Amino acid sequence: MAETTYTAVATSTAEGRNGGRATSDDGALDVHLAVPKALGGAGGGTNPEQLFAAGWASCFVGAVRRVASRKKIALKDLAVIAEVTLHHDIKADEFGLSAVLRLEAGGIDQQTADDLVAGAHQVCPYSKSTRGNIDISLHATVA
Repeated sequence: MAETTYTAVATSTAEGRNGGRATSDDGALDVHLAVPKALGGAGGGTNPEQLFAAGWASCFVGAVRRVASRKKIALKDLAVIAEVTLHHDIKADEFGLSAVLRLEAGGIDQQTADDLVAGAHQVCPYSKSTRGNIDISLHATVA
C-alpha cells in the first residue's frame, strides 16, 4: 500500500442512523443522524447515505479537476451530483447501495465531459473503493 497521506476519524454514537450523532476527531464534523422520512423515520438529521454522497461528490470533483489539469482542459461551472441509493433485498434481508454520479460542466463539449467522467472514475479513491462492489452509473452534462 502507498504512504499514508491522511486519516479521517469519525465516531457514531447512540443509535447510529436512528437518532445518533456523528463527530470527527477534530470537531469539524458534528451532525445529528436520523432515519429519513422516505424510510419511515422522523427525518430532521442527516444519514449515512447523504454523508457518503457528499464525500464522494467532493472527491470526484477533485478527480475531475486532476484529470482535466493533466489534459490541460480549462473547466468552469463544475459540479458533481452524487446520488447514493439504499436498497433492501427483502428475501435475503440484506441492504446494499448503488450510485449515480453526474458531472455538470461548462466550457467543454460533450465528448470531453464524457472523457473527464471516465478518467475521474479511474482515479477517484471513492470510485476505486466501490468498483465491483456496487452498481455505479456515470453521466456528464455540458452547459
